[in-house]
Amino acid sequence: MKKAIGILCYPSVGGSGVVATELGMKLADRGHDVHFITSSMPFRLTEYRPNITVHLVEVNQYSVFKYPPYDITLASKVAEIIDLFDLDVIHAHYAVPHAVCADLGRNMAKKKGVAVVTTLHGTDITVIGQDLEMQPAIRYGIERSDAVTAVSESLALETNATLNAHYDIDVIANSIDESVYYPMRDERLKRHYGIESDEVVVIHISNFRPVKRIDDTLAAFAIAAKDRKMRLLLVGDGPEMGQTRRRAKELGIDDKVIFAGKQEHVAQLLAISDIHVLLSEKEAFGLVVLEAMAIGVPSIVSTAGGLPEVIQDGVTGYIVPTYDVKVAAARIGELADDPMLRERMAEEGIRDTRRRFDSNEIVRRYEQVYERVCARHELA
Repeated sequence: MKKAIGILCYPSVGGSGVVATELGMKLADRGHDVHFITSSMPFRLTEYRPNITVHLVEVNQYSVFKYPPYDITLASKVAEIIDLFDLDVIHAHYAVPHAVCADLGRNMAKKKGVAVVTTLHGTDITVIGQDLEMQPAIRYGIERSDAVTAVSESLALETNATLNAHYDIDVIANSIDESVYYPMRDERLKRHYGIESDEVVVIHISNFRPVKRIDDTLAAFAIAAKDRKMRLLLVGDGPEMGQTRRRAKELGIDDKVIFAGKQEHVAQLLAISDIHVLLSEKEAFGLVVLEAMAIGVPSIVSTAGGLPEVIQDGVTGYIVPTYDVKVAAARIGELADDPMLRERMAEEGIRDTRRRFDSNEIVRRYEQVYERVCARHELA
């Protein structure tokens, strides 16, 4: 049944914002009325869609407050949108602050019986959840939700372990926009970066935080690139960028490294790549791995978090022990030397993306959750 759905999310380039925005677009395409309640326009909303409305949360600065009261303003906006548009469900992406604000907002609203669904994406558990002072807020957001989902089995298990709880969490994997991420190659862009046709391109895409273990990627590439024609394409920016540039020089590979900077749209960069590498020490899902698979680029990933739930070792890519640079280097070299192996893994990855991560099936699973929690409120 058609529903009016409010979505609370961060509108930026991070994985949760991408997933939340694309879910909202898919829900709108299926006839639901979708209301994004957020601080700015979600960057993936690049064209007009009649079933989508964006409500911006504008925070005023009051002298009595040391910091602008965003959370309270967001909750008030939630209450306003519930009453104005007769919302059925609020879908909060992250327990803190969004699930907490969703619950506060529905309690403020005149309309009662609005359900709250919370999706855990990782940071709210793996980073914020490690702060003991924040755990009561995370527990409150989860326990006040009518349903909780997580993007991987690993994250669901970690949530219960971190909070010493036994929450019933639905695992619904991430998906990608198949109109953007599909099998493609782009040799013209290779020429733009000065990459020769016979060079193997290794790509890493991240926000360059310590948890991404960029040094491990550089060290593994340095070993693999010895006596091979290879280039390393680094996409993104963040606190580790200065260290990454210095480390590339120390390893003597700075002439083989291309710094592409922060990019909102990475499909074309994946389309010039042969191998994708993500050696994080924490990763709830690894959306970029799914994006690489859909385009036809095999990944080498660590054993961290949900990454082994995305890659099938030896079939769609390789899973290597976290922190083991030598094994990662050996796998990069193996793929670099065997174009047929890369092609076979690429084809398997494309098939696996369509089989296990089809966006229509993922959206149907969320719709089932909405139906379940709304029916519960109707019976109450």
